[in-house]
Amino acid sequence: MSQTTTPQRTDVRAVLDRARTGHESVVDDDALDRLADEVERNLYDGATREETYEAVVDAASARIERDPAYDAVAARAFREGYEHEVLGDHDREDREQAYRDSLHDLVARGVEADLLDERMADYDLDRLADALVLSRDDDFDYLAMETLSQRYFLKTNDGERLELPQVFWMRVAMGVALREDPDEREAYAEQFYEALSTLRFVHSTPTLFHAGTSHPQLSSCYLTTVADDLDDIFRSYHEHAKLSKWSGGLGNDWTNLRASGALIESTGVESTGTVPFLKISNDVTAAINRSGKRRGAAAAYLECWHLDYPDFVDLRRNTGDERRRTHDMNTAAWIPDLFMERVEADEEWTLFSPDEVPDLHSTYGEEFEELYREYERQAEDGELRQFRTVDAADLWRKTLTRLFETGHPWITFKDPCNVRSPQDHAGVVNSSNLCTEITLNTSDEETAVCNLGSVNLSKHVADGELQRDRLADTVETAMRMLDNVVDLNFYPTENAERSNMRHRPVGLGVMGFHDALVEQDVPMASDDALAVADELQEFVAYHAILNSSRLAKERGSYESYEGSKWDRDRFPQDTLDLLEAERGREIAVDAEERLDWEPVREHVAAHGMRNSNTMAVAPTATISTIAGTTPSIEPRYSNLYVKSNMSGDFTVLNERLVADLKREGLWGDELRDRIKYHDGSIQEIHEIPESVRELHRGAFEIDPRHQLRLTARRGVWIDQSQSHNVFFPSTDGSLLDDVYKTAWRLGLKTTYYLRTLGASQIEKSTLDMREYDDTQTRSEGVASDDTHRDETTADAADTDDACDLPSVEDPTCESCQ
Repeated sequence: MSQTTTPQRTDVRAVLDRARTGHESVVDDDALDRLADEVERNLYDGATREETYEAVVDAASARIERDPAYDAVAARAFREGYEHEVLGDHDREDREQAYRDSLHDLVARGVEADLLDERMADYDLDRLADALVLSRDDDFDYLAMETLSQRYFLKTNDGERLELPQVFWMRVAMGVALREDPDEREAYAEQFYEALSTLRFVHSTPTLFHAGTSHPQLSSCYLTTVADDLDDIFRSYHEHAKLSKWSGGLGNDWTNLRASGALIESTGVESTGTVPFLKISNDVTAAINRSGKRRGAAAAYLECWHLDYPDFVDLRRNTGDERRRTHDMNTAAWIPDLFMERVEADEEWTLFSPDEVPDLHSTYGEEFEELYREYERQAEDGELRQFRTVDAADLWRKTLTRLFETGHPWITFKDPCNVRSPQDHAGVVNSSNLCTEITLNTSDEETAVCNLGSVNLSKHVADGELQRDRLADTVETAMRMLDNVVDLNFYPTENAERSNMRHRPVGLGVMGFHDALVEQDVPMASDDALAVADELQEFVAYHAILNSSRLAKERGSYESYEGSKWDRDRFPQDTLDLLEAERGREIAVDAEERLDWEPVREHVAAHGMRNSNTMAVAPTATISTIAGTTPSIEPRYSNLYVKSNMSGDFTVLNERLVADLKREGLWGDELRDRIKYHDGSIQEIHEIPESVRELHRGAFEIDPRHQLRLTARRGVWIDQSQSHNVFFPSTDGSLLDDVYKTAWRLGLKTTYYLRTLGASQIEKSTLDMREYDDTQTRSEGVASDDTHRDETTADAADTDDACDLPSVEDPTCESCQ
């Protein structure tokens, strides 16, 4: 940025005056004067233009909690200052042409500096520059602009910024369109840009980072299986490091490793078990930090019959031997149905070392149960060297205790992931991924890869109605973009490339679900929300599957299609019955088809599928920030809170709530302070109409089991899984037990973070979980032998002052976000 002296007062006023356009009723002349005065007080003689814009943005953003208008002011002032940095000095009249010309500059400089793929220069850049819709910059709020400018917009190696917002979207669109025939690339780039720049669909972070670059690592996540072999273990560390280097989030299956005390025949000594190797994996994860832009991130999975499992669930504790702790790595429990059945029946559970039961991990359902019982018989007869019998309910209780204390291990279910997998003919799902939405086969030779992006449901509702044609068009475009990623991707390892090219899985997800409900005046805590979740996901699934099949007609089916469930006319909604049959018990989830699926089935039968898997609902913590909507399938965290991510701390105010309160004549300083006192909740403010209070319940004000039912209804249609955060507004262990048993009973494949409240917030929480007590059997409360951390999230700071805003931290890794 060019260094200039401080603008005079009229210059500051001019910036603010432009920034408040459309919001003059809130930021009137008096408010403008006060803002200008504050900016000047915070500046010094000789301040640069950059510092002046920073002061304007700081003054406006500090007032966001007063009214959403200040968010717009901060965002516009930020963009104006950012444009000066990228474009230099231009008259206001010349701004548009300079903006469009910056696409040429980006490509020329990017190719010259080996930042961009040389093919980017082959585009008709005049045509694409003319296609930019500059007014769409106003769709970005302040948090989105800060996030994009700090981490997403392309820069030179010495930090010079090269991209403006619409040029960023076009660069991503051009990068993804490189897969298309050269004579069609411009048309597809324009089509992709239209979906991206209108925020109808957003790729996951790795694709946004690297599309069109000289090293296009576009995939989100990788799943590996580690063999019980020293060479393979250390090969896995090497693969782990390479995948992390290129922004991949990792889900590592460690169940094959023999347990502590198992005999190593080649040396005649006893194994140290999984924990020391997991400690090394933890340190590899911590070592990969791409200059602060992204941190390495991994999740280790272990099946709960493993003899080291009791030590595994302790890995994230803050007490004990630090050599047996993994504070920089996530952990997840891989739980078979048989274990849950024994927990319910209050029966015993046997732990084994995998070297003596080598086929347990690779089986599931009835076959697993038969093998497991046979190994138990062998153990009783003294035929096995190592085993341990425990009370299943005690082990489950310990797992939940550690989950409540540390946020780990996440609870994931082996049998639903495998029984419902489209690829049951081609291997076994041994684990999920870092964010628990991917359920793909892994082996010694195949590292599973998934490519993610999310449809913004809130952009497909107008006047309270779902825009079906618009949504169908978005899904069609999104599926083509995701399939292109498979071919364009830079694969850090041979195992990853081999797997992805053979199966071509993609994960089309959704975000903005809560916003979409609000736009339709449907409270998330209602039964109507269950119906909306069902209908929306069926519609998305219908068009995702249809368009994968259309791509197969155009480009050919994926290599391992023959024998898949698709090939056997088993669609996701057909597999719930299979899970019921395996369990021998009903799953209380409706799988009724509302659409006419026969044309889709006929198309798949005739042309096959381009992608082995089509859908997965990722967390979207970051890309939903960019899109200005609620994350993924989650409820809004709160109506007024502080969001913390790698870009900083930002006040988030529910703009729709403010509009509703203004309509009721209620919004003002006094009410805002009361909402702050209640940590963003409005449930105890009875002047607000009940309908408004119901519509704007926060995440901790909706029964977590109702949220699981929403996920179960969506899950009928999804061939992979969903990142489901559990928001738990209680400290009652029996209730926590019921929540996770409900997840299993409903047939959920996976769950993600457990979010809990701070002590002061629990006292003020308006969700009485006793209201939701049903006839389901409850176990004893979770007993804690650690000091419970009263935190908003497992990684967030305590919230001690009742008048402070609650805070939520995004996960440190953004691979699926």
